Amino acid sequence: MSAPTAPGPRFAVVGNPENRRVALFGDAVRTAGLPAPRVVPWADVLRDGGADFAADETVRVDSPGENDEVDRLLRGPGDPTRVEGSARWYARLIAALGTLRGGTRLDDPDDLAVLFDKRRCHAVLDAAGIPVPASPTSGPGAAPVRGWDDVRALMREHRMHRLFVKPAHGSSASGVLAVDSGGGGRIRATTSVELAPDGRLYNSLRVRRYHREHDIAAIVDALAPDGLHLERWLPKASQEGRAADLRVVVVAGRATHAVVRTSRSPMTNLHLGGSRGDLDAVRQSFEAAGARWTDALGVCEAAAACFPRTLCVGVDLLPAVGWRRSAVGEVNAFGDLLPRLTGLPGSGAEGLDTYGAQVAAVLHDRHRTGTPHA
Repeated sequence: MSAPTAPGPRFAVVGNPENRRVALFGDAVRTAGLPAPRVVPWADVLRDGGADFAADETVRVDSPGENDEVDRLLRGPGDPTRVEGSARWYARLIAALGTLRGGTRLDDPDDLAVLFDKRRCHAVLDAAGIPVPASPTSGPGAAPVRGWDDVRALMREHRMHRLFVKPAHGSSASGVLAVDSGGGGRIRATTSVELAPDGRLYNSLRVRRYHREHDIAAIVDALAPDGLHLERWLPKASQEGRAADLRVVVVAGRATHAVVRTSRSPMTNLHLGGSRGDLDAVRQSFEAAGARWTDALGVCEAAAACFPRTLCVGVDLLPAVGWRRSAVGEVNAFGDLLPRLTGLPGSGAEGLDTYGAQVAAVLHDRHRTGTPHA
């Protein structure tokens, strides 16, 4: 007589019930033959002071984004398209993570606290020997950025004629400026920020350029109270005349999915007009340059290894001009939203989307670092 089969895990997800992220994860769980996950709304967590999970529940924390009520609870009242308020958003999010009680977490609160602070994340990667753009705002002796005057001073001190100015707690390129200074005092910033006549800042789906230093200073000065991170602007490789980078999803330590993002602007984010490029052509470009595609994926896996208690991260890989070297731009806690994309050959996730790969990793016990929480 055969032994009874052990029941599969019971999943729960903290997220916005109407969001496609929650729906896609639920689809992956059901496809694996398991009951639909219990959904705990972010709005309830924030209003009620937390949530409780059973000891046998495996808990996934998903993005709190794209919900106006949750945005108000995290950032306070105001237009949800405004850019300011990311420091309050971060503080309240991290506090809320501490109110999730019980269960076994797939996302470690301490890891998330680092992943949502670009200064801390950059410092962790740099200390681990991961190639990252040079930055004066992370690590020991990090420089404060109180406004545009500080940015200008750091540009001169570190000879950064081209740099990215990023909100420390931003996501989806919100508030990011690609600043390019030329001869004769000329300066230009490329960003999705819309500067309103009253000085308020709004997110826009249109990338625009500011050529007046007064306008650039106004944007940076408005963002500085929330915290800013500066990085040297690395020239990226191109594909068909467009700047190219990659989002690589790493699940349980293995690079499972990758998408090429190309753009004629410095921002390659797909929601800002970036386009998906040709991944096979990228692999061939690495190989033709004498580099190895597996080494590029290895950089992403090494970056993910800095956050070993979190099942899945999305790594932004920046291939340098010539395709011989790569650097890590960011590591994203909620970087797995790549609908209909199936796993890389040899990754173990062939035929699975990013959510299916995560469910499979749990079922096959490849994520041994999920920790119970009191």
